Amino acid sequence: MEGQVRDAEDCWAMIARRDFTPRPWQRPMIDHLYEHERCALWAAPGMGKSSTVLSYLDGLYMAGESRPTLIIGPKRVARSTWTNEAAKWHDFKGLDIVPIMGTEKERLRALRYDAQVFTINYEALVWLLDYYGDRWPFDTVVADESTRLKGHRISFRTSSKGKEFMAGQGTKRAGALAKIAHMHVKRFVELTGTPAPNGLVDLWGQVWMLDRGVRLGRTFDAFKKRWFTTDYNGFGSIALPHAEAQIHDAVRDICLTISPEDWLTLDAPRINNVFVDLPPSAKKLYRDMEKDFFIQLEQHSAEAFNAAAKSQKLMQLASGAVYVDPLVDDDSNPRSKEWKLVHDEKIEALESIIEESAGENLLVVYEFRSDLARLLKAFPQGRELTAKTEQEFREGKLPLLFIHPKAAGHGIDGWQNHCHTIVFFSVSWNLEDRLQVIERVGPVRQMQGNTGKVCQIHNILARGTIDEEVLERVETKRSVQDILLEACKRKRSSV
Repeated sequence: MEGQVRDAEDCWAMIARRDFTPRPWQRPMIDHLYEHERCALWAAPGMGKSSTVLSYLDGLYMAGESRPTLIIGPKRVARSTWTNEAAKWHDFKGLDIVPIMGTEKERLRALRYDAQVFTINYEALVWLLDYYGDRWPFDTVVADESTRLKGHRISFRTSSKGKEFMAGQGTKRAGALAKIAHMHVKRFVELTGTPAPNGLVDLWGQVWMLDRGVRLGRTFDAFKKRWFTTDYNGFGSIALPHAEAQIHDAVRDICLTISPEDWLTLDAPRINNVFVDLPPSAKKLYRDMEKDFFIQLEQHSAEAFNAAAKSQKLMQLASGAVYVDPLVDDDSNPRSKEWKLVHDEKIEALESIIEESAGENLLVVYEFRSDLARLLKAFPQGRELTAKTEQEFREGKLPLLFIHPKAAGHGIDGWQNHCHTIVFFSVSWNLEDRLQVIERVGPVRQMQGNTGKVCQIHNILARGTIDEEVLERVETKRSVQDILLEACKRKRSSV
């Protein structure tokens, strides 16, 4: 009897699958993949990048391709997004997709399957490359959320014998992938909705994986010398006036941009900045900490000092707490678990937003462990993001979901059916994470769900604190170092 029930469930699951019919904007995307073996699709979340690639791969295997495909993505994407997407469509039932996840024993077991498509997360990529070496079996590689490759750097040096060789630099996983990207991979496809979240400098590493430096320069230094100049503080890079047009023109043939605005009528998100004032005791503590921060900033190179990381203390205090250990800078330190409350101004602001939302489901974005602990205590109706709560939120059964941007940016869909409002309880310098979170329930997702709702974004900001500098970065995309050094000068001149 149990076997019969399982067979019936499988039957109904098969019936529920739909035939894949490309939407108008997906047709040029599919054509682009067939016309260019090494290329990028720059399309916003919700525009169908995954189903486009599955259609392309299905066509390759129907045409006789015999070697497997590797899809690389963030952990959540590698674990379930691609298998879930394939399950939606009857057309893709012939594509066997196997995640290479878990312990080393589990990953090795997955590799023994005779499947057309394998998925793996970026963190495990170095392990896979070491395992296969020159025996690399994947003719096609798809880099989902390809900005994870933006940190790739190389330089060309001359040996003592006068021979030129390539010296790898930058992030370890991108450097490892670069070793086989052109020698052992025939097709290389990159997918992202935000190819340059922090400016044009993000493009070089990604495009190098496609053309080995033909379009933007063989080395990152050559790329910078051609299209950038040093900013007035001497730390960051500023694109020259002609850079954007020339760079986009250089990569136009292999990087296809699909903008929702060109195909759809979308309502822009409604932004509401909610300012709170620190109480006197918290303000004094903040000013003392800020003074120490800016003294260090002036004494050290902004790049070496890692201003964004060091500023985490100020951001945590602006949100309402401080680390007990003065040597702790951010949540990556195990001792960051110990913190003490300073104020609850943002908690009170969130209470007002919840009341005004009149029962609407809300997505609340936090940055620190202390934020989450305080949110869970103040709002018992809310829950932290887990596999279970993600499903409950998708079904409209959970009114309040607390998420960290790095956990919610990729591989999530369906939230738009019961949510169109995001509250940033605390802010982050990382523009890509912010944009990805917004896109979970943003304009394209609302269109997908045919909800008729306009996405609303509430930023809760502590007045006169670093929150305002972070907001400036969100609005202008200026570099972190530039914004902080300018703020430092303003503070000094006002004394």
